[in-house]
This record gives sequence, structure tokens and C-alpha cells, in this order.
Amino acid sequence: MRFIVDAHLSPGICKMLQAAGHDAIHTTQLSNGNRTSDQTINELSLSEQRVLISKDTDFYYSLLLHHKPGNWYWYEPATSAIES
Repeated sequence: MRFIVDAHLSPGICKMLQAAGHDAIHTTQLSNGNRTSDQTINELSLSEQRVLISKDTDFYYSLLLHHKPGNWYWYEPATSAIES
């Protein structure tokens, strides 16, 4: 499976996916790095058939309004509540 990991997430997620045998890139690896526009990331995810992993809500609204990116995963890390 092919992935692109957005700037708001750790490059470590890419490394974990690569270790599992997936083709994964992080936005830091793109020519404009973390300054790559959302539109460019959308286009890349569509043209290279990559699942976009992000916690940026802009992609959620883009998906609802424009059906881009085609494959998108909302990343919300597990939180642990500590009760006292």
C-alpha cells in the first residue's frame, strides 16, 4: 500500500509503515517540504494513489466538498486518561 504522511505528523509514522513493507513518504521529503500546499498534497495522493494520513481538518472538508483526497485517514493518536 502507498501512503503520504502530512506535516502535522511525525516522520516516524513513515518509518513504521516502511518497516511493515509499505511505500510511505512524509511531506518533509517533498520539494517544498512541510510548506507543500494542501492542493499539491491532494494532487499527489490522487496521481500516485497514496492514502493520505493527516490530522489536518482541511483535508476532511476538502474530501466533503471536492472528493479530494480520494483516500484519506484521519490520524488521532490514542489518549490515556489518568484518574486520581
